[in-house]
Amino acid sequence: MNDPDGKNTDWHPADVLAAVKKRGMTLAGLSVANGYHPTAAGKALKQPWPAMERIIATGIGVEPQQIWPSRYDMDGSPRLRTKT
Repeated sequence: MNDPDGKNTDWHPADVLAAVKKRGMTLAGLSVANGYHPTAAGKALKQPWPAMERIIATGIGVEPQQIWPSRYDMDGSPRLRTKT
């Protein structure tokens, strides 16, 4: 999504949830279907988790970097988190 300045910004968690629901799925369902705890996908909306981000993005039908551009480099690889 673009912000008013035209820059790519991360989707709002509610937008990700809506996109999942529009496809007849739930975050818990995506988590469990892929061997994770039911709350795993919800956690990926709030903090980086590349494996779960890929599962969510695949369910929606887009690439993870489209949903979370702040978490990915231009080539689509996850950015390394720095400790603060």
